[in-house]
Amino acid sequence: MTVSDKTVVSIDYTLKDDAGTVLDTSENREPLSFLFGSGSIIPGLEKALEGKAPGDELSVTVNPEEGYGEYNDELVFSVGKDRFQDPTIIEVGSQVQAQSADGSVQVLTIKGVADDEVTLDANHPLAGQTLHFDVAVTEVREATSEEVDHGHVH
Repeated sequence: MTVSDKTVVSIDYTLKDDAGTVLDTSENREPLSFLFGSGSIIPGLEKALEGKAPGDELSVTVNPEEGYGEYNDELVFSVGKDRFQDPTIIEVGSQVQAQSADGSVQVLTIKGVADDEVTLDANHPLAGQTLHFDVAVTEVREATSEEVDHGHVH
């Protein structure tokens, strides 16, 4: 069976940046499993996996537009320190969660701290970066109807 819509795909992977620094890996963990076509992995990697089969290995370079998007300066903003329930977490580089008006949760990175203000970045931490994946397809199977209905692997 090959990777196509409504299949569950399991991969071992290593993700590196342009400098060759490992950003993430499945090494010493279970393979990453996902429902192909559900949008649960970045588009550039998903496109490269289509038609592959268990045992296939590939190296994939994903540009920002098919990864986590271009970096957007408009997603950097400041809020008062009084907006934080726990002021001890206010530290440059820390990530915090914020709830939007529609109830969705967004992860923000603290970029700066001033006397009364905190600068937050709503960009994905990998926005603007070219990503380099080394991938091995370990398993491909038909998704169950429940997995297709729910949009994720069970």
